[in-house]
Amino acid sequence: MAQPAIPPYDGATVVITHRIRNNRHDAYEAWMESISLLCKAATGFLDCNIVRPIPGITATYTVIIRFDTTKNLKGWMESNGRKRLIKAVKPLLVGADDFYISSGLDFWFVPGGARAKVPKRWKQFLITWSAIYPLALFLPLVILPRLRALGVSSYPPLNTLVDTAAIVFFMVYLIMPRYTRIVQKWLFS
Repeated sequence: MAQPAIPPYDGATVVITHRIRNNRHDAYEAWMESISLLCKAATGFLDCNIVRPIPGITATYTVIIRFDTTKNLKGWMESNGRKRLIKAVKPLLVGADDFYISSGLDFWFVPGGARAKVPKRWKQFLITWSAIYPLALFLPLVILPRLRALGVSSYPPLNTLVDTAAIVFFMVYLIMPRYTRIVQKWLFS
C-alpha cells in the first residue's frame, strides 16, 4: 500500500522587536495577551516565543512567531486585526514595529532587513549544529549546579526549561550574530 505523500514544509518565521517606553511594560504585557489570542487564531499559526527584556541588561521584547506557510504568515502580518492592535500599541513603543520575515532559521543567517541571499540549507544546518552542540553539552554543567546551590530541586522539565532558555538566549544574542560573521565567506560561497 502506498504511503500518502507528505507535502513539503514551507514554514515561515517572523522576528518582531519592540522597545517599550519606561514604566509601560505592564500595559505592553496586557497588549501582548490580546494580540497573542488573535495570532493563535490565525490560519496556519504554529507557535510563538517571547524573549522578554532582562531588567538592566536589555530593553527590547523579541517575539518569534512561526506559521506553516509564508502566505499564511504574510496574511497575519497584513491582517486588519494586527494593524488595529499595532496602531493601539504605538504609544507604548520607543520606536517602530520592527520585524523581519524569513523561512526556517534564516533570520540567524541574514541581517534584519537585508536583501542578501540566504545560504544553502546544509550550511545553515552545520553552522547551527556546531553552535548548539557545545552549548547543549556544557551549559547544563554550569547551570544545574547553580540551580542546586540556590536550593532549586532537580526536576527534569524545569532543568530542560532553564537549559534551553539559556541555549536560545546565547544563540540569538551572543553566538549566531558573531559566528555567522566569522564564517560568512564560506557560508555564502
